[in-house]
Amino acid sequence: MDNSWPFPVPNERFDQRNEMFKRAAWDETFHDQGVRFYQEVVFKGTSGYRKLDYAFRNAAWNLEWSAALGNSRSNYGLYAWEGLPEKVKKCAETEGPVRMPPEEMTPLIKKAARFYGADLVGIGRVHPNWIYSHEFNLVTREHYPLELPEGLQHAVVLAVAMDYEGMKTAPTAVAGAATGLGYSRMAFAANLLAAFIRFLGWRAVPAGNDTALSVPLAMAAGLGESSRMGLLITETFGPRVRLCKVFTDLPLLNDAYRPFGVTEFCRSCKKCAVHCPSQAIAHGEMTTQGPNFSNQSGILKWYVDAERCFSFWAQNRMDCTVCIRICPFNKPQGLLHDAVRGVIRRFPRFHPLIVKADDWLGYGKKTGAEMFWRPES
Repeated sequence: MDNSWPFPVPNERFDQRNEMFKRAAWDETFHDQGVRFYQEVVFKGTSGYRKLDYAFRNAAWNLEWSAALGNSRSNYGLYAWEGLPEKVKKCAETEGPVRMPPEEMTPLIKKAARFYGADLVGIGRVHPNWIYSHEFNLVTREHYPLELPEGLQHAVVLAVAMDYEGMKTAPTAVAGAATGLGYSRMAFAANLLAAFIRFLGWRAVPAGNDTALSVPLAMAAGLGESSRMGLLITETFGPRVRLCKVFTDLPLLNDAYRPFGVTEFCRSCKKCAVHCPSQAIAHGEMTTQGPNFSNQSGILKWYVDAERCFSFWAQNRMDCTVCIRICPFNKPQGLLHDAVRGVIRRFPRFHPLIVKADDWLGYGKKTGAEMFWRPES
């Protein structure tokens, strides 16, 4: 275990072939579930599962599916590791790299990231064990070693918030649209930020879910903490974010890991575990061993049973995100919610009361997709 980091780091790299969504492509045990989730289309009369809802969801995913493919492979399309349009490449090559002190360049990069669409941005150093040891390419079905170019010591991590009202309908196609739009916005923002850094004369490798583990990189970049549900919890949006990153050799200042009480809160909350449709989220204490080889075991944390989780996705023929909907951190910004976040950070003894209040006030309850589609006044 590397003790130079403020949170546990695994002793070895994870083979992306064992990630659950990749397993559905090669593991015969999950062949039928993979067909149901990825290939079958079954419309229902129920709001949230009609052709209208599926069309809305699929359109939100379209930029990711057509131009990025960050869930399928690395170094492609909007996530290509290098390259600039020929007609403007001279801008990047003239006079050499732009050189500024890191304390001056860092806020400019963060400003640009927000301008290009990030809701949160942080910069962290990169541990080699967060890079996948191998990639499994869903397009070609090839499995091969994966290495980042040497010297890309910084990861600029971008968090893109998902629509709160859409996510309240989980696990319907409307919530799937909120997820898909997050992925499409990720690809857009990461591509533009990488291009900006390249125009400055430095190397930049954008990535979505490919190439490396996003949650620990986001933690190192000061964006939040890991949680019982396995997702990153941010102070501003809770778990309602999607993460992308740009690896670069541009000299920058790293942010620090900033815990704000998530681990202690998750110990007493358990709402995501109780309401998980597949019961894939652990009810008990942290362990060092995950339920199956889709987990990167070896560090103390809560592990999610990805096999159970994916089986429900296949049954639902739609991504789930109920855990995001139900999480007490999933709140829109406002004085009351911001004050509660402050209480969580400073006064752990009030955590059980906050969980009860969350239930009393009706937060986390599913909203019918028909409510989302109501005409705006």
